[in-house]
Order: sequence, then C-alpha cells, then structure tokens
Amino acid sequence: MTAYPLQRLYEEAAFIAYHFKWSHDEVMNMEHWERRLWCEEISKINTLINEGQKD
Repeated sequence: MTAYPLQRLYEEAAFIAYHFKWSHDEVMNMEHWERRLWCEEISKINTLINEGQKD
C-alpha cells in the first residue's frame, strides 16, 4: 500500500481551508476522497467566477 504524498495532502488542506475558512482539524479529519471532492467543487466555483469576470 502506498501512502498519499504528504505535500499533496498539505496542498489540498490549504486550498480548502483558504476558500471555505474551515479549520485544520475539520479538513484533516476528512477522508481523502472527500477532500478531493471539495477541491474539485472549489475549482468549479473558481472557474465560474473567473469566466464571469471576463465579460
């Protein structure tokens, strides 16, 4: 079994905490799949916002 890269974990945690203002414990207590899901959703939101600013 391969461990999830620690640097990637920190990147995900920082990304979620920055955008949603969730605490370190809240983010770190999530399962990997859930952190990835939130990262994907935040990215979708950012894309929509950025596309709206082009108008």
